Amino acid sequence: MPHKKPVVVVSRKLPDAIETRMMELFDTRLNVDDHPMTKAELIEAVKVADVLVPTVTDRIDAGVLSQAGPNLKLVANFGTGVDHIDLATARSRGIIVTNTPGVLTEDTADMAMALILSVPRRIAEGERLIRSGDWKGWSPTFMLGHRIWGKRLGIIGMGRIGQAVARRAKAFGMSIHYHNRKRVHPDIEGELEATYWESLDQMLARMDVVTVHCPHTPATFHLLSARRLELLPKHAYVVNTARGEIVDENALTRMLIRGDLAGAGLDVFEHEPAVNPKLLALDNVVLLPHLGSATIEGRIDMGEKVLVNIKTFADGHQPPDRVLASMF
Repeated sequence: MPHKKPVVVVSRKLPDAIETRMMELFDTRLNVDDHPMTKAELIEAVKVADVLVPTVTDRIDAGVLSQAGPNLKLVANFGTGVDHIDLATARSRGIIVTNTPGVLTEDTADMAMALILSVPRRIAEGERLIRSGDWKGWSPTFMLGHRIWGKRLGIIGMGRIGQAVARRAKAFGMSIHYHNRKRVHPDIEGELEATYWESLDQMLARMDVVTVHCPHTPATFHLLSARRLELLPKHAYVVNTARGEIVDENALTRMLIRGDLAGAGLDVFEHEPAVNPKLLALDNVVLLPHLGSATIEGRIDMGEKVLVNIKTFADGHQPPDRVLASMF
């Protein structure tokens, strides 16, 4: 008798190549119109699924997981961050959670570097001016920004993405500083010529640009609080390609309006997809719609990791990208 294929429910539209392979390997239910699933739809999904494949737009909380049928044994997340999944409830119900680490490192680091360049050099502001038809021509003092060569970059979270950003920034002549839960290996510090700060407060007070690369957990919620943002020099820029909840968005907005910060580059927001309307009115802010990992190559690599995690699990083995609550 042939082995029964696991029922896999996919919460959003994935690249065609990935969806096709999923249909071949598993008893797969796709989200054809790519609508964000409601809580009721997620509950319906976990009642019937052996495997749920959610994304960052889905809240897989205790309310959803408590309705799971007896067959749900794997949540194979399409993405690295798992702050939208209640890991404790999953563990208590014997549900394994996997993610897709590593494949988005270079893409997210590219986007962070793009923002580090864009904000001080007023790139988005200049582009808007051209499109408006208001540009009157070059002059020596027109739209002056700031050089990034020789500036200090403070990296919050020196994991894979933080290190990839440091390599790029070092090539642009920036001086690398970082704060992390634990100090990185001396070889990495040496390669990046990076200065470690045990105290985040002390690092912030000395930086020209600060970029966020830690996961969102209860411990990192509003890590850049109003108090910490006020430690930054007035000429400093804040860049966030991690998670919006790590930065107190209201406090950041107030400081930008008052001129207590020079600018910000944000790819993520505290209440996505909602963006603080006051941020929209500011010229010294570059706002992007969560594009950090948005490359065709990255999405396919993510999908392939999801496939491997499900297939390994279905074959009775430990999936390679299992998430443990202690990791986050």
